[in-house]
Amino acid sequence: MRKPDWYGVAFAALAFVPGAEAQVSKPRVYENRLTPIRDPKPLLADHPEFVEPVREVARFEAPRLVDDDNADLEVRAWRFSYNARGIIEMPNRLRAAETALIMVHPWGIDDGQGWKTPEPSGVCDFCTPTKNHLAARHTREVINPFLKSLRGKVGFVMYSLPGPGDSIRKQAYRSFDRNPTEEEREQGKRELAAKLASLSYRGSPLPEQLTLSPDRPVVDYFRQFPGLDAGPRYNGPDFWAVPIPITRDIDADPDDVVIFDEEGYPALREFLRKAGIRHVLLTGYAADMCYRRTTAGYENLSKDFNVFLVGDASLATFPSNDSPRFATNAAISFAALDQLITQVSWVRYTPKISPSR
Repeated sequence: MRKPDWYGVAFAALAFVPGAEAQVSKPRVYENRLTPIRDPKPLLADHPEFVEPVREVARFEAPRLVDDDNADLEVRAWRFSYNARGIIEMPNRLRAAETALIMVHPWGIDDGQGWKTPEPSGVCDFCTPTKNHLAARHTREVINPFLKSLRGKVGFVMYSLPGPGDSIRKQAYRSFDRNPTEEEREQGKRELAAKLASLSYRGSPLPEQLTLSPDRPVVDYFRQFPGLDAGPRYNGPDFWAVPIPITRDIDADPDDVVIFDEEGYPALREFLRKAGIRHVLLTGYAADMCYRRTTAGYENLSKDFNVFLVGDASLATFPSNDSPRFATNAAISFAALDQLITQVSWVRYTPKISPSR
C-alpha cells in the first residue's frame, strides 16, 4: 500500500530549523576496509537448477554500506572488482517503507490467459514454449514467494510491462495515476481476454528452400534464415499490438503497481521519488536484456536509487542450452562490476533492528 511521504514532510519541516538541513544531508565517511573471508560458500547457490552458483577465489568483507536509521530490512549484497581482485560483500540495513520491490517484464505468455507463442515457428519471451514454461516455473517457485513475503512491508510491489498505458490494462491493474475499482478491474480483464483471443496465433513455417550465392553462401543463409525473427513472418500480424498481461504465475495484489515502458523512466523516477522511495530490490526477466535496459532496468534505476539485483530471482535467455543456469550466472556476474547483487535468502524483514546511530 502506498505510504504517506513522511520523510519528505519531515525534511521540509527541518529546513526551517537552523543547521538542520546540513545535518540531514551531511555526507558520511565510508571506511573501505576489505577483510579476506576464509572458506566462503558459493554465492547464488540456493536454486542451482536455475542459476549456476558463483565461485571466486578471493572474497572480502566490507563495512555496512546502506545504513538507515530505524531500519527493518537486512540486505546482504556483493559486487566484483577487478582492481580489488575479488568479490566484495557487505551488509546493508534499509527502511522497508522506502524500498520498492520491482519485477521486470512478468509477461503472461503461454500461461492460459490467451496470449501464446504462435505456431508453427513463432517466438516470444524466452522464445520457445518449452523455455517459457521453465521460466514460469521459476516465477512460481522463486519470485512469487519472494514478492508475497515482502508485500505489505515494502513501499511498493511493482511490475514493468511493454507498451503504453492502454485503456484495457489501466482498467485491469493499478498504475501511476489510477487505482481502478473492483468492477473496473473485472471489466478490464474481460476486455483483455477478448483482445488476446482475437489473434490467430499462426505464422509462416520455416523456409523450405534458400537461394545462396556461390561466393557468400553463409551470408545469404543467415540473411534468409536468422536465428531470431519475432516479426510478422513467424508471429503473424498484430501479435505485438495486444496489451501484454501480468503472468498468472504471480499472485498479483490489487495494490501492486504496473509500470508501462512507453511512459518512460522519468515518469517512474518521479513516481518513486514522490513516494519517498530510495531503495529498489530488482527481480524479473531477462537478466541479459530487459532486466538491464528497459524503463525499469537497472541501468536506469541505479542512476537515482540504491539498487540491489536479486540474482536468483532473475533468468537470462539461454539459446543453445536446455538450462538458464550458466547464462544467468554470466549475466549477473557481469552486472556485478557496477551493481550490488543479493539473493532471496539474503533479504530479511526484521522489524526489531535497533537504530544504527
